[in-house]
Amino acid sequence: MMTRVAFQTAMRAAAVQLLTDFALDTGIKLQVYPGRPASIFPPTAFVDRIRERIAYLGPTSRQRVPTADVVVIHGLFDSKDAADQKDAFVDGFLDWTLDRYHSAGSNTLVAVVATEDDPNYVPDWMPPKEGRQPMYYATLMALEGLALD
Repeated sequence: MMTRVAFQTAMRAAAVQLLTDFALDTGIKLQVYPGRPASIFPPTAFVDRIRERIAYLGPTSRQRVPTADVVVIHGLFDSKDAADQKDAFVDGFLDWTLDRYHSAGSNTLVAVVATEDDPNYVPDWMPPKEGRQPMYYATLMALEGLALD
């Protein structure tokens, strides 16, 4: 029997490790979490959810394509400084991850496949502060993986 890849586990770990290593390498004081944090103090990044497409190639073979949806919170609002910081972060992270495509395992591929600004990001799982929910300037990123098992 073929050994299966624990690919969702590996994708979450790869997303956290990529963000952590990038922050260390570039000197960004980024808080990184494998799931939604209990509190947010920008800059903060976390895996918001994992979704997966599965294609069956035969009765015992499949192609798995999980996507880790990551949120990177840059600040409380999208000022010019925050926007410039966000642009530099995204440009740097995209380039930095190109050489780390096996970050979820030697027989897998991982790449950032989409980014999107969210200037009104609201952490809907957190209770409101002082009667209102804070909004943040964030980037939503999709890290997609590929593995055959």
